[in-house]
Amino acid sequence: QVQLVESGGGLVQAGGSLRLSCAASGGTFSSYAMGWFRQAPGKEREFVAGIKWNSGMSTYADSVKGRFTISRDNAKNTVYLQMNTLNTEDTAVYYCAARAGSIYIGIKRYDYNYWGQGTQVTVSS
Repeated sequence: QVQLVESGGGLVQAGGSLRLSCAASGGTFSSYAMGWFRQAPGKEREFVAGIKWNSGMSTYADSVKGRFTISRDNAKNTVYLQMNTLNTEDTAVYYCAARAGSIYIGIKRYDYNYWGQGTQVTVSS
């Protein structure tokens, strides 16, 4: 059973940085696509960033491009989301997601079949 556990959320001032981690277990992740999504109160869950585990190819939502970086550590089975220059609009619960055997990086919720429990990121002004 695939399990995803996020960590690293918290409260940060606008302009600051945070690094989220997603520890993955229960699968062979070399063929997986991994994604980060976020959901703000009253809003739909939206794609933030995704990465192909084997190639490292990545893609980003326009709203975070140039500020966020997704990466993975094969030895630790962990995916990271480095978030810089945070602003109040980045406040949300951030979720890690995974899809087995994917040949592309999905940007929709239905592209992923495993989800973590989420970690809260709050950016104060």
